[in-house]
Amino acid sequence: MGEFVRVETADGIATIRLDRPKMNALNRQVQLEIAECARQVDADPGVYAVVVYGGRVFAAGADIKEMADMSYADMVVHSAVLQDCFTTVAKIGKPVVAAVTGYALGGGCELALCADVRIAGESAKLGQPEILLGIIPGAGGTQRLPRLIGPAKAKDLIFTGRHVSADEALRIGLVDKVVPDDDVYTEAVAYAAQFAGGPALALRAAKQAVGHGLEADLDTGLEIERLQFSGLFATDDAKVGMKAFAEKSKATFTGR
Repeated sequence: MGEFVRVETADGIATIRLDRPKMNALNRQVQLEIAECARQVDADPGVYAVVVYGGRVFAAGADIKEMADMSYADMVVHSAVLQDCFTTVAKIGKPVVAAVTGYALGGGCELALCADVRIAGESAKLGQPEILLGIIPGAGGTQRLPRLIGPAKAKDLIFTGRHVSADEALRIGLVDKVVPDDDVYTEAVAYAAQFAGGPALALRAAKQAVGHGLEADLDTGLEIERLQFSGLFATDDAKVGMKAFAEKSKATFTGR
């Protein structure tokens, strides 16, 4: 439990809740607390899926006041910590849903990019406005964004620094669903809830196969898939799942 970031768990769903008034600016402390919460939910066998949520505002970006006086030497160190913290979220071996309300700008958008699914409120605004400060995204925006929406659309957002409405974000694939603002968290939890009690090892394997496969050529990706697929046959869950299918009953998975 950090000062600004905490984990709330109910019914197998963990919420990583950002709570740094007023706009959830992502200073170094918040970054480190996010990473610690990510490690906590990843290691908890009672957690099947994760929601990242910021309340009224998802996260308005990095703390500019903290960065303004940093030198190149300072940022070489700080940027490594920043990327590592966000990558810890991306590597959670469970489905992760970003519940995007208000602003998800700069580092806030990059945090949302670390999720598997993004559900946004109707009035949400997303973007990578770093160029307007004379810099570029430094927490994965130049890498995760083009992998999600394609290089041309990503360059447009990064080059212009413009904010994207929820409707445009849905149209270009930056978010996966748009709902009324008041329903964002409920919708995110409902999506995550379908994985509660599910085959945790298979979900982790699926996430790793897709993630690592995207970084490789097709042949290597297929080999990654084959090895993950084969490995699951050593699990109790696979035996239980296939037996239940044959018997036309409901499988009870144990994560083993």
